[in-house]
Amino acid sequence: MTLIRLNTFNVLFVSLVVVTVGYVKRTPWLPIRREIKTSIGYPEDSILNFTELTRKYGYISEEHRVITDDGYILTMFRIVKARNCHKKKRSPPVLLMHGLLLSSDCWIDSGPNAGLAYLISDACYDLWVGNVRGNYYSRGHVHLNPDKNAEYWKFYIEEIGIYDVPAMIDYVLAHTGFEKLNYIGFSQGTGTFLVMCSERPEYCDKVQLLISLAPVSRQLNTKSWIFRTLTQACDQMESVLSMYGIHEVFSKGEFTQEFFGFFCHQSDVAQRLCGTIIDVFEAVDPSHLGSITNETTRILVGHFPSGTSLHNMAWYGQSMKTRKFMKFNYGKKQNLVVYGSEQPPAYNVSATTVPVLCIYGNDDGVVDVKDVEWLMSKLPNVLESVKVDVRLWTHMDVPYSQYTGDTIFPKINEYLYKYTKV
Repeated sequence: MTLIRLNTFNVLFVSLVVVTVGYVKRTPWLPIRREIKTSIGYPEDSILNFTELTRKYGYISEEHRVITDDGYILTMFRIVKARNCHKKKRSPPVLLMHGLLLSSDCWIDSGPNAGLAYLISDACYDLWVGNVRGNYYSRGHVHLNPDKNAEYWKFYIEEIGIYDVPAMIDYVLAHTGFEKLNYIGFSQGTGTFLVMCSERPEYCDKVQLLISLAPVSRQLNTKSWIFRTLTQACDQMESVLSMYGIHEVFSKGEFTQEFFGFFCHQSDVAQRLCGTIIDVFEAVDPSHLGSITNETTRILVGHFPSGTSLHNMAWYGQSMKTRKFMKFNYGKKQNLVVYGSEQPPAYNVSATTVPVLCIYGNDDGVVDVKDVEWLMSKLPNVLESVKVDVRLWTHMDVPYSQYTGDTIFPKINEYLYKYTKV
C-alpha cells in the first residue's frame, strides 16, 4: 500500500511540474508574435485584446487602471457604447467579474450574440469589466516586479477580496458619481465578494445587488478529478515548487498555453478534441454535444488560461477538504502565528447581507450543486436561486456558451432591471 501511495505521489508530482513549468517557462521566442499567428491562420478574435475585439463588433470600450491599497495595478474595461443600445444608459453601473484563470476576455469570446458583456451592454447597462491581480491584464505593481519578486505572487482569494474588489468598486463609483453599483460575479468572482463582505463589510453596503453565477465558496463536492488533483497537488507541493522559483502558474503566453492555442485551431478534429478536453476537465460525458462551439473554443484558447498564483491554486486544493469556507491553512504552528489559533478561521458568509440572485448548473463539475445549496443556506438575503434548465450545463458554459442569451441572461436582465433606474 505504501509503495502504491509513493508511486501515485511521484506521478502527481511529475505531472504537476510538467504542467506548471509549461505555464511559467519563459523563452525568447514566447509568446508567439501577433503577426506570426495571423500569417499561420489563427482566428483574429483569439489574437485581439478586449478593446480591439469589442471595437471589431461595433462596441467602444475604455481601458482604466486601478491601484489597490497594497500596490497592485489592475486593469478594468468599460463599454461606453454598445452596438444595439440607442438610448440613455440605465443606472447604477454594473461590475462584472471573471472566475479563476480567466480574464475580462471570457465575457466576449463567444461573440456579440452570446458574450455576456455584449448582452448586458446591448440592454443599455453601464458595464464595467474587471481583472484581478495576477492575470495578464493586471500583472503589475507599483514596487514589485512579477518576473523577479516572489512576494508579488503570495496571494490567494483573501487578498483579491480584501483589496482588488473594493478598489474596483471605489473606482467605478468615484468615476460615475453613484453611491452603489450592481455586481455580477462568476465562480471566484463571487467567492472574492464573499471574502470582501466578511473582512470589509462596509463595502458590502456599496452594492445593492449580487448576481452570483456558479459561486465558489467551499468545494467539498467538486466532481472534476482533474481540478481536484491539480489543486490539491499544488497545495501539497507549494513549498517545493516555490523553492524552484515557481510562483506564477497557468499564465498566458507561455509554452503550454501557446501550444494549445496553436493545436486547437489546426483542424475540425483538433477543435473537437479541445472541446472534449474541456468536458473531461468538467467530469462531463465527453460524448455529449456541448453548448460551446468549435469557433469559440478556437478563440478562448488564445485568452485562456490567463494566469494566477501557485498560492491561490493551493487554496483551492484546501477548499475541497473542508466543510466550511475557510482562510488558508498554513499548518498548526504557522496558523498560531497568523491567526492566533491552530485552525484557520472561517469566513463570515452571513455578512453578505446584500440581496442575492444565484444561477448555477446541475452538471457543473467544478462548483457542485451541494456546495451551492450549502452556500445559499448560509446567506441571509437570497432573493432567488435558479438551476439552469439545460442538461449538462457546466461551469465553462457560464462564460462561453452559445446559448447564454436564452439560458442565463433573461434572469440576469430581469434582476438588473429591478435594481436599475432608466
